[in-house]
Amino acid sequence: MVSFLKKQIGELTTLEKTVLDSLKDQTTLTDKIDEDVQKFTLGQRIADKVASFGGSWTFIISFAVFLFGWITLNALWLANKAYDPYPFILLNLILSTLAAIQAPVIMMSQNRQEEKDRDRSKNDYMINLKSELEIRMLHEKLDHLIINQQQEVLEIHKVQIEMMNDILQRVEKLSHNN
Repeated sequence: MVSFLKKQIGELTTLEKTVLDSLKDQTTLTDKIDEDVQKFTLGQRIADKVASFGGSWTFIISFAVFLFGWITLNALWLANKAYDPYPFILLNLILSTLAAIQAPVIMMSQNRQEEKDRDRSKNDYMINLKSELEIRMLHEKLDHLIINQQQEVLEIHKVQIEMMNDILQRVEKLSHNN
């Protein structure tokens, strides 16, 4: 298989070597994939939580309620003594700050997700390559069995022909003797 891969691919990468080792050891690749699970830092976990919450209906609805409450409180209830009167400059500052902080955090989470996707893609490649090599080995085994079976059938056929000839000769001898 190594020579076949070198002909097809050229120089073997660590992925191909991992697949070949898995074939030699007769182990599954999913065991090796589970070993590669990474431990995430606190910042990465926070980025994932912020991204998952920031892209949810819970965030959108709660944010809409917050905005409605802020505007209602400042425009209607505290009309003369509002702490953030229309055009809501403090609210704009809060929204800008939230967007400025949330955007890079979500981008960090997306970058990590892309990294996960690349790892999954590598794992899929290794599993597909191993499957292809195993199928190729099965084809070779089947071809070998078919060739051996054909040879055995030919030998049996030859023996049967010899037996038929022998029987035919005996019948001819018997018919000449009678």
